[in-house]
Amino acid sequence: MQSTKTKPLDRIDLSILSTLQKNGRISNVNLANEVGLSASPCLDRVKRLENEGYIERYGAKLNASKLKFGMSAFIQITLDRTTTELFDSFQAAIAEIDQVCECHMVAGGFDYLVKIRIADMEAYRQVLGMIVDIPGVAKNHTYVVIEEIKQDHGLPLKLT
Repeated sequence: MQSTKTKPLDRIDLSILSTLQKNGRISNVNLANEVGLSASPCLDRVKRLENEGYIERYGAKLNASKLKFGMSAFIQITLDRTTTELFDSFQAAIAEIDQVCECHMVAGGFDYLVKIRIADMEAYRQVLGMIVDIPGVAKNHTYVVIEEIKQDHGLPLKLT
């Protein structure tokens, strides 16, 4: 449960957040040593950061290739009209497609940028069929990823 009241972050809070986003499985004792606190106050700070919503969840980074999702693509989607009702229905439909790992409404020459993870071109074709069949989709352009150069490894926190 998130609290609505938040305390300003200090250097130790930022150090805790930076360490946890690199290794969410670090023990509290090791985290405390890393940030220069004893275990109990460190745990209290982590709990506060969770309650205030700075930490949303913990997870594991999976190997996409080993799990047969080694191919990714970005798809630009343009809707045939821009109404709140169509935006809502598109967003609900795209959220139901398991291979969609990200979807962003964007400003510019198209409406949405969708990232998908698939095994191969046959799987891409099936997912594309699901996407273009969503009511209101007028145009799409796909960009298949040849090589990932840099992945998201968390927020660039400044430790002051």
